[in-house]
Amino acid sequence: MLSDSNFPIALLLTLIAGLSTGLGGVIVLFTRKFSTKTLSFALGFSAGVMLFISLTELFTEACSSLGSAFGDKTGMLYTVLAFFSGIALIALIDNVIPSNDNPHEYSAAPTPEGCLPEADSSRLMRLGLFSVIAIAIHNFPEGMATFVSAMENPQTGISIAAAVAIHNIPEGIMVAIPIYYATKKKGKAVGNAFLSGLAEPLGGVIGYLLLSNIFDKSLNGVVLAAVAGIMTYIALDELLPSAERFGHHHLSIIGVIAGMAVMAASIILI
Repeated sequence: MLSDSNFPIALLLTLIAGLSTGLGGVIVLFTRKFSTKTLSFALGFSAGVMLFISLTELFTEACSSLGSAFGDKTGMLYTVLAFFSGIALIALIDNVIPSNDNPHEYSAAPTPEGCLPEADSSRLMRLGLFSVIAIAIHNFPEGMATFVSAMENPQTGISIAAAVAIHNIPEGIMVAIPIYYATKKKGKAVGNAFLSGLAEPLGGVIGYLLLSNIFDKSLNGVVLAAVAGIMTYIALDELLPSAERFGHHHLSIIGVIAGMAVMAASIILI
Protein backbone atom coordinates (compact mmCIF):
# COMPACT_ATOMS: atom_id res chain seq x y z
CA MET A 1 0.00 0.00 0.00
CA LEU A 2 1.44 3.36 -1.05
CA SER A 3 1.47 6.03 1.64
CA ASP A 4 0.82 9.61 0.49
CA SER A 5 2.80 10.85 3.49
CA ASN A 6 5.95 9.54 1.78
CA PHE A 7 5.35 11.62 -1.36
CA PRO A 8 7.86 14.43 -0.49
CA ILE A 9 10.73 12.06 0.31
CA ALA A 10 9.97 9.94 -2.76
CA LEU A 11 10.02 13.02 -4.99
CA LEU A 12 13.25 14.29 -3.40
CA LEU A 13 15.05 10.96 -3.78
CA THR A 14 13.98 10.62 -7.40
CA LEU A 15 15.05 14.20 -8.15
CA ILE A 16 18.49 13.65 -6.57
CA ALA A 17 18.98 10.42 -8.50
CA GLY A 18 18.03 12.12 -11.76
CA LEU A 19 20.13 15.24 -11.28
CA SER A 20 23.20 13.11 -10.58
CA THR A 21 23.35 12.69 -14.36
CA GLY A 22 24.26 16.37 -14.50
CA LEU A 23 27.14 15.78 -12.10
CA GLY A 24 28.74 13.61 -14.76
CA GLY A 25 28.33 16.46 -17.20
CA VAL A 26 30.12 18.85 -14.85
CA ILE A 27 33.32 16.91 -15.58
CA VAL A 28 33.54 18.77 -18.88
CA LEU A 29 34.17 21.97 -16.91
CA PHE A 30 37.58 20.55 -16.03
CA THR A 31 38.48 19.57 -19.58
CA ARG A 32 41.30 21.87 -20.65
CA LYS A 33 41.97 20.83 -24.24
CA PHE A 34 40.44 18.91 -27.10
CA SER A 35 42.20 15.54 -27.15
CA THR A 36 41.23 12.69 -29.45
CA LYS A 37 42.81 10.30 -26.94
CA THR A 38 40.47 11.58 -24.24
CA LEU A 39 37.55 11.31 -26.64
CA SER A 40 38.37 7.72 -27.66
CA PHE A 41 38.62 6.67 -24.02
CA ALA A 42 35.47 8.55 -22.95
CA LEU A 43 33.34 7.12 -25.77
CA GLY A 44 34.67 3.63 -25.06
CA PHE A 45 33.93 4.14 -21.36
CA SER A 46 30.38 5.16 -22.20
CA ALA A 47 29.92 2.09 -24.40
CA GLY A 48 31.13 -0.12 -21.55
CA VAL A 49 28.67 1.52 -19.15
CA MET A 50 25.75 0.98 -21.51
CA LEU A 51 26.62 -2.59 -22.42
CA PHE A 52 27.17 -3.69 -18.82
CA ILE A 53 23.96 -2.09 -17.54
CA SER A 54 21.95 -3.46 -20.46
CA LEU A 55 23.15 -7.05 -20.49
CA THR A 56 23.83 -7.74 -16.81
CA GLU A 57 21.17 -5.66 -15.06
CA LEU A 58 18.28 -4.62 -17.25
CA PHE A 59 18.03 -7.80 -19.33
CA THR A 60 18.32 -10.16 -16.37
CA GLU A 61 15.87 -8.13 -14.29
CA ALA A 62 13.41 -8.08 -17.19
CA CYS A 63 13.77 -11.84 -17.60
CA SER A 64 13.12 -12.33 -13.89
CA SER A 65 10.03 -10.10 -13.92
CA LEU A 66 8.52 -11.70 -17.02
CA GLY A 67 9.52 -15.18 -15.86
CA SER A 68 7.65 -14.77 -12.59
CA ALA A 69 4.61 -13.50 -14.50
CA PHE A 70 4.48 -16.02 -17.37
CA GLY A 71 6.87 -18.83 -16.47
CA ASP A 72 10.58 -19.16 -17.26
CA LYS A 73 10.35 -20.22 -20.91
CA THR A 74 7.60 -17.80 -21.96
CA GLY A 75 9.17 -15.05 -19.87
CA MET A 76 12.49 -15.48 -21.67
CA LEU A 77 10.68 -15.35 -25.03
CA TYR A 78 8.92 -12.10 -24.13
CA THR A 79 12.19 -10.65 -22.81
CA VAL A 80 13.99 -11.40 -26.07
CA LEU A 81 11.12 -10.00 -28.15
CA ALA A 82 11.03 -6.79 -26.10
CA PHE A 83 14.84 -6.51 -26.27
CA PHE A 84 14.93 -6.67 -30.07
CA SER A 85 11.86 -4.43 -30.30
CA GLY A 86 13.90 -1.80 -28.46
CA ILE A 87 16.73 -2.25 -30.96
CA ALA A 88 14.28 -1.91 -33.85
CA LEU A 89 12.79 1.26 -32.35
CA ILE A 90 16.11 3.08 -31.92
CA ALA A 91 17.29 1.85 -35.34
CA LEU A 92 14.17 3.41 -36.85
CA ILE A 93 14.88 6.68 -35.04
CA ASP A 94 18.48 6.50 -36.31
CA ASN A 95 17.28 6.26 -39.91
CA VAL A 96 14.57 8.91 -39.56
CA ILE A 97 16.84 11.64 -38.11
CA PRO A 98 18.29 13.52 -41.11
CA SER A 99 22.04 13.67 -41.57
CA ASN A 100 24.27 15.07 -44.31
CA ASP A 101 26.82 12.37 -43.55
CA ASN A 102 26.27 8.70 -42.87
CA PRO A 103 27.50 8.30 -39.28
CA HIS A 104 28.00 4.57 -39.79
CA GLU A 105 30.73 4.93 -42.43
CA TYR A 106 33.93 5.60 -40.57
CA SER A 107 37.31 6.44 -42.00
CA ALA A 108 40.29 4.56 -40.62
CA ALA A 109 42.46 7.67 -40.76
CA PRO A 110 43.10 9.21 -37.37
CA THR A 111 41.97 12.75 -36.66
CA PRO A 112 44.82 15.20 -35.85
CA GLU A 113 45.23 15.82 -32.13
CA GLY A 114 43.38 18.88 -30.93
CA CYS A 115 41.44 19.36 -34.16
CA LEU A 116 37.97 18.13 -35.04
CA PRO A 117 36.74 18.61 -38.63
CA GLU A 118 33.22 19.88 -39.18
CA ALA A 119 32.00 16.42 -40.22
CA ASP A 120 33.29 14.96 -36.96
CA SER A 121 31.56 17.71 -34.97
CA SER A 122 28.29 16.94 -36.75
CA ARG A 123 28.59 13.23 -35.94
CA LEU A 124 29.44 13.95 -32.33
CA MET A 125 26.48 16.30 -31.96
CA ARG A 126 24.13 13.62 -33.29
CA LEU A 127 25.78 11.11 -30.96
CA GLY A 128 25.25 13.42 -28.00
CA LEU A 129 21.59 13.98 -28.87
CA PHE A 130 21.08 10.24 -29.33
CA SER A 131 22.59 9.76 -25.90
CA VAL A 132 20.19 12.31 -24.40
CA ILE A 133 17.27 10.38 -25.90
CA ALA A 134 18.61 7.00 -24.78
CA ILE A 135 19.39 8.12 -21.24
CA ALA A 136 16.05 9.91 -20.90
CA ILE A 137 14.23 6.74 -21.98
CA HIS A 138 16.40 4.72 -19.62
CA ASN A 139 15.83 7.12 -16.71
CA PHE A 140 12.04 7.19 -17.12
CA PRO A 141 11.34 3.64 -15.83
CA GLU A 142 14.17 4.03 -13.30
CA GLY A 143 12.34 7.06 -11.96
CA MET A 144 9.16 5.02 -11.66
CA ALA A 145 10.95 2.27 -9.76
CA THR A 146 12.71 4.69 -7.40
CA PHE A 147 9.59 6.75 -6.72
CA VAL A 148 7.20 3.86 -6.13
CA SER A 149 9.75 2.04 -3.95
CA ALA A 150 10.24 5.15 -1.82
CA MET A 151 6.47 5.59 -1.51
CA GLU A 152 6.20 2.03 -0.17
CA ASN A 153 9.33 2.14 2.01
CA PRO A 154 11.57 5.26 2.22
CA GLN A 155 14.53 3.19 3.47
CA THR A 156 14.37 0.99 0.39
CA GLY A 157 13.94 4.09 -1.74
CA ILE A 158 17.17 5.57 -0.35
CA SER A 159 19.14 2.45 -1.32
CA ILE A 160 17.69 2.38 -4.82
CA ALA A 161 18.22 6.12 -5.32
CA ALA A 162 21.88 5.79 -4.25
CA ALA A 163 22.46 2.96 -6.71
CA VAL A 164 20.73 4.85 -9.51
CA ALA A 165 22.73 8.01 -8.75
CA ILE A 166 26.03 6.13 -9.04
CA HIS A 167 24.87 4.70 -12.37
CA ASN A 168 23.77 8.10 -13.64
CA ILE A 169 27.07 9.95 -13.14
CA PRO A 170 28.95 8.13 -15.95
CA GLU A 171 25.82 8.38 -18.09
CA GLY A 172 26.07 12.16 -17.70
CA ILE A 173 29.65 11.96 -18.95
CA MET A 174 28.40 10.00 -21.94
CA VAL A 175 25.92 12.77 -22.80
CA ALA A 176 28.20 15.74 -22.15
CA ILE A 177 31.50 14.72 -23.76
CA PRO A 178 30.29 14.34 -27.38
CA ILE A 179 28.26 17.57 -27.21
CA TYR A 180 31.20 19.42 -25.64
CA TYR A 181 33.59 18.29 -28.37
CA ALA A 182 31.04 19.07 -31.08
CA THR A 183 30.07 22.57 -29.90
CA LYS A 184 33.00 23.57 -27.65
CA LYS A 185 30.33 24.98 -25.29
CA LYS A 186 30.60 23.63 -21.77
CA GLY A 187 27.28 25.09 -20.66
CA LYS A 188 25.42 23.35 -23.48
CA ALA A 189 27.09 20.03 -22.67
CA VAL A 190 26.30 20.23 -18.95
CA GLY A 191 22.77 21.49 -19.65
CA ASN A 192 21.98 18.50 -21.85
CA ALA A 193 23.34 16.16 -19.18
CA PHE A 194 21.00 17.68 -16.59
CA LEU A 195 18.15 17.63 -19.12
CA SER A 196 18.49 13.89 -19.70
CA GLY A 197 18.35 13.35 -15.93
CA LEU A 198 15.08 15.24 -15.53
CA ALA A 199 13.30 12.27 -17.09
CA GLU A 200 13.87 10.47 -13.79
CA PRO A 201 11.61 12.60 -11.54
CA LEU A 202 9.20 13.05 -14.45
CA GLY A 203 8.95 9.28 -14.82
CA GLY A 204 8.44 8.93 -11.08
CA VAL A 205 5.55 11.37 -10.88
CA ILE A 206 3.85 10.11 -14.04
CA GLY A 207 4.33 6.54 -12.91
CA TYR A 208 2.69 7.31 -9.60
CA LEU A 209 -0.21 9.32 -11.03
CA LEU A 210 -1.04 7.20 -14.06
CA LEU A 211 0.53 3.77 -13.81
CA SER A 212 0.59 2.83 -10.13
CA ASN A 213 -2.54 0.68 -10.55
CA ILE A 214 -1.42 -1.16 -13.69
CA PHE A 215 2.40 -1.13 -13.53
CA ASP A 216 2.89 -4.80 -12.67
CA LYS A 217 5.85 -7.14 -13.09
CA SER A 218 5.03 -7.98 -16.68
CA LEU A 219 4.89 -4.36 -17.87
CA ASN A 220 8.03 -3.56 -15.88
CA GLY A 221 9.84 -6.45 -17.55
CA VAL A 222 8.84 -5.37 -21.05
CA VAL A 223 10.02 -1.80 -20.43
CA LEU A 224 13.36 -2.90 -18.97
CA ALA A 225 14.07 -5.33 -21.83
CA ALA A 226 13.23 -2.70 -24.46
CA VAL A 227 15.50 -0.16 -22.76
CA ALA A 228 18.28 -2.77 -22.68
CA GLY A 229 17.91 -3.20 -26.44
CA ILE A 230 17.99 0.55 -27.05
CA MET A 231 21.13 1.02 -24.97
CA THR A 232 22.88 -1.96 -26.59
CA TYR A 233 22.20 -0.51 -30.04
CA ILE A 234 23.55 2.91 -29.03
CA ALA A 235 26.72 1.34 -27.62
CA LEU A 236 27.44 -0.87 -30.64
CA ASP A 237 26.20 1.33 -33.48
CA GLU A 238 27.24 4.80 -32.29
CA LEU A 239 29.62 4.83 -29.33
CA LEU A 240 32.13 2.12 -30.26
CA PRO A 241 32.50 3.14 -33.94
CA SER A 242 32.93 6.76 -32.86
CA ALA A 243 35.61 5.79 -30.33
CA GLU A 244 37.47 3.75 -32.95
CA ARG A 245 37.30 6.48 -35.57
CA PHE A 246 39.66 8.77 -33.66
CA GLY A 247 42.54 6.35 -34.14
CA HIS A 248 43.19 5.11 -30.61
CA HIS A 249 41.98 1.51 -30.70
CA HIS A 250 43.57 0.34 -27.46
CA LEU A 251 42.41 3.41 -25.52
CA SER A 252 38.84 2.88 -26.67
CA ILE A 253 38.94 -0.79 -25.58
CA ILE A 254 40.48 0.19 -22.23
CA GLY A 255 37.62 2.68 -21.92
CA VAL A 256 35.06 -0.07 -22.53
CA ILE A 257 36.63 -2.27 -19.86
CA ALA A 258 36.88 0.66 -17.43
CA GLY A 259 33.22 1.53 -17.96
CA MET A 260 32.19 -2.05 -17.25
CA ALA A 261 34.45 -2.18 -14.18
CA VAL A 262 32.98 1.01 -12.71
CA MET A 263 29.44 -0.29 -13.16
CA ALA A 264 30.37 -3.67 -11.68
CA ALA A 265 31.96 -1.97 -8.67
CA SER A 266 28.88 0.18 -8.11
CA ILE A 267 26.67 -2.93 -8.06
CA ILE A 268 28.95 -4.77 -5.63
CA LEU A 269 29.38 -1.83 -3.26
CA ILE A 270 25.71 -0.81 -3.03
